[in-house]
Amino acid sequence: MILSVFLGIDIGTTAIKLGVIQENALLYTSDLPLQTYGDDRIKYQDGNELLTILQAGILAIPTSLRQQISTISFSTAMHSLMPDDGEKQVFLWSDLQAAETMDCFKQTNLATHFYEISGTPIHAMSPFAKLLYFQEKKLYPAGTRWYGIKELVMEYFTGKPVIDYSTASATGLFDLREKKWSSEILAYLDINEEQLAPLVDTDQAFEILPKIRDLFDFSAGTKVVIGASDGTLAAYASYYATGRSASLTIGTSAAVRQITDTIHLDQTKQNFCYYLKKDLFVSGAPSNNGGVVLAWAANHLADNPAKFYELLPDLFEQTELGAKGLRFWPYLNGERAPYWNNEIKGGFYDLTLQHTRMDMLRSVIEGVLLNIRQLVELVAKDESLSVSGGFFQTAVLGQLAADVFGVACYYAPQNEPIFGLYYLLEQPNVLVQEAQEAFFPEPTNHESYTRLAQTYFSN
Repeated sequence: MILSVFLGIDIGTTAIKLGVIQENALLYTSDLPLQTYGDDRIKYQDGNELLTILQAGILAIPTSLRQQISTISFSTAMHSLMPDDGEKQVFLWSDLQAAETMDCFKQTNLATHFYEISGTPIHAMSPFAKLLYFQEKKLYPAGTRWYGIKELVMEYFTGKPVIDYSTASATGLFDLREKKWSSEILAYLDINEEQLAPLVDTDQAFEILPKIRDLFDFSAGTKVVIGASDGTLAAYASYYATGRSASLTIGTSAAVRQITDTIHLDQTKQNFCYYLKKDLFVSGAPSNNGGVVLAWAANHLADNPAKFYELLPDLFEQTELGAKGLRFWPYLNGERAPYWNNEIKGGFYDLTLQHTRMDMLRSVIEGVLLNIRQLVELVAKDESLSVSGGFFQTAVLGQLAADVFGVACYYAPQNEPIFGLYYLLEQPNVLVQEAQEAFFPEPTNHESYTRLAQTYFSN
């Protein structure tokens, strides 16, 4: 019996990751950087460039391995929007052109109503917000078709610009309960279903275009499965491999996610809730401010930025919990949950002549985690967490996270969208994998951080 060979393609906002998997083993992997264009407000990728990079990345896979691939599937970044005008300009989640428009829309009764329909927070990141802004400014002709990264790659491989329920459920245009485009939201935007891509479930398979099959030396039986969105797949990878439903990823940004069989929404703090597959959703809350804030602190406050993570154990040995009363608000990049405010600013509070640069560094790290603590309590209160991402490259930060959150944190490097795709579509038999490292809260430290959290973000 020939075991299936799976090619997972994860298209994010900074890179395309390729992974060839067989029997739970990664046979080949590569990372292909992507360029983002624009300015402080406008953020987009060049769709033509993206496809060129993707094509080159697949051709770099050894021919003998490519010929064995039986299934190809895609994980794509959420919230992308591309007018189908031939330019292939793909606006990303980080595009903030619609910020003022959404500040006004938030004041209407429709804001909470549309959030309840779609499960997508009311924020400038969403395609709903971008479409509302583009319609107000009349930047594109009436009748323009609107796609995103998933539709772009599906059209390239299959000739059909289709979108899966998971990616669609992060657009703000999708009825999460009915699993279709919301006629009410589309009517408000004065667009119709024909201007959006057809919807299919996350396991829908398609035939590959003959010219694409020949280009890559794929076999005649190779099929393309549409897949899902990157955030939902990262959560599913952790759940499938570890058995824990709650996960935390801290990379450049951060997100707490919970696998659930019910739709859970919070009108005040606006967690997201997105479709994953039949009877499974991913509820969660994202932060703009994860590792990017530590990178800022390393570059501007540390003696040796190159050894920042390496020297953190010494930093925590030489400073005290709470950084001598110094607080740091980590909102250097605006913030999504729980504030959903692009204009919120960061900064040090209660800074005195007695504070040292090391106190400042400690307060930056504590501020990042105390902010994420709010998201943990919103999405996965009192639950153990599978944790992953560059933030956890040093054990001292894993321990600090456990102390701040008050729950066990298990390092789980398998929180990768490509493995989420593999588990979603191949459903392999896997033993629940125990984490390489486990961190348990130290009771005294957790009590101190609990007291600190009560007033940390108040003036």
